[in-house]
Amino acid sequence: MNLPQIFKTPNPIIGVVHLLPLPTSARWGGNLSEAIARAEREATALAAGGVDGIIVENFFDAPFTKDRVDPAVVSAMTLIVQRLMNLVSLPIGLNVLRNDARSALAIATCVQAQFIRVNVLTGVMATDQGLIEGQAHQLLRYRRELGSNVKIFADVLVKHARPLGLPNLTTAVQETIERGLADAVVLSGWATGSPPSLEDLELASAAARGTPVFIGSGANWENISTLMSAADGVIVSSSLKHKGKIENPIDPIRVSQFVEATRQILPSKVLNQPKSSVIVSS
Repeated sequence: MNLPQIFKTPNPIIGVVHLLPLPTSARWGGNLSEAIARAEREATALAAGGVDGIIVENFFDAPFTKDRVDPAVVSAMTLIVQRLMNLVSLPIGLNVLRNDARSALAIATCVQAQFIRVNVLTGVMATDQGLIEGQAHQLLRYRRELGSNVKIFADVLVKHARPLGLPNLTTAVQETIERGLADAVVLSGWATGSPPSLEDLELASAAARGTPVFIGSGANWENISTLMSAADGVIVSSSLKHKGKIENPIDPIRVSQFVEATRQILPSKVLNQPKSSVIVSS
């Protein structure tokens, strides 16, 4: 996958818009206009702060269903993503939690978003929603049927979950790419706000053999220089919120600080990177 073609940079910073509870979720408050307004404010703050892309998640719909979400959630997310695409000129992706990749792909294809994130594409993970099985075959076949070019970013050993058995990280990365046909893989820490280790990033980078590897959690302006030594981009959320708390809205000052910290280390990284090197994203 050609990252500069999508994000206009080989080192994308992707900010996250966490949607307020949507219709049918446990904490749905009956006001979709409020969810839309907050999403628009957060997307605007991220774009103004200099991120290279945005991913939209129904994060506050927890507790999540493990597979298909209600059609009302699909409708609401379609409406919101379309509004954001008309508001900011950045690549936009979706993550329909906990693992409704089919709905994410359908939304992205219809509104012409660029990518989706899939928590479990291959293998079986034990989660707080129960056992979640990857369904790469069904998803890739559905993408072909839709005639879609939406890219699939797949988590490897996703956070808030434990794999059945004791898989090797190298093997998990390779199987996600080679057998699951992921366009990029995402590596996170054990939970939201927890970063992956540098060692794991390096292992994932070596195993990916040229496929982009994104860091999916825990990046902040204090650790980004270390993480970026094994990665070229970042999906970032918690550290951009007011006081660094996940429930708070985006803080424009924190966005600017994070983008500035990341940009400062990119020129030397690009200069030191061999032309044939693996693309790894944080």
